[in-house]
Order: sequence, then structure tokens, then C-alpha cells
Amino acid sequence: MTKFSILTLTAALSIPALAFAQGAAELDTNGDGVLTIDEVQASFPDVTSDAFTAMDLNADGALDADEIAAAQEAGLMPPTDG
Repeated sequence: MTKFSILTLTAALSIPALAFAQGAAELDTNGDGVLTIDEVQASFPDVTSDAFTAMDLNADGALDADEIAAAQEAGLMPPTDG
């Protein structure tokens, strides 16, 4: 990951994610409030495991609302409708 990507992700994290966007919630097929790699790839098959790992800032194996917002802001994940 380049310094620019890290700075972009850091800046995006400063933008508060007030709630799980409606579009992201629709991707959350099991309704647990986070997105797994399988849930992301079901809608965005071009997202690789390496890209998912880069988006998963706390390395817990799932993307929460803040991580989704940061990934979308950084251009790592397509925007969801919502």
C-alpha cells in the first residue's frame, strides 16, 4: 500500500459513518452489521482478497461502516446505492 493510499484511508476515517448505508446493509446478507469478503464479492466479484485485507483496517475479517466508508472514499470499493 502506498503512502498516498494510507493517507487517503486515514483521511477517510475522519469522516464519521453515522450508520450502515442502505446499500451496504443490503449487501449484509446475514444481517450482522458487517460485511465479510464473501458478501462483498457476491456483489463486487472484482474485489480481491488482497483488496479486502487492505480495506479491513482493524484486521477482524469483516468491514464495518467506518471501513466501508473509508474504502469507498479511497476508491478501493465501489459505492453502494443508499
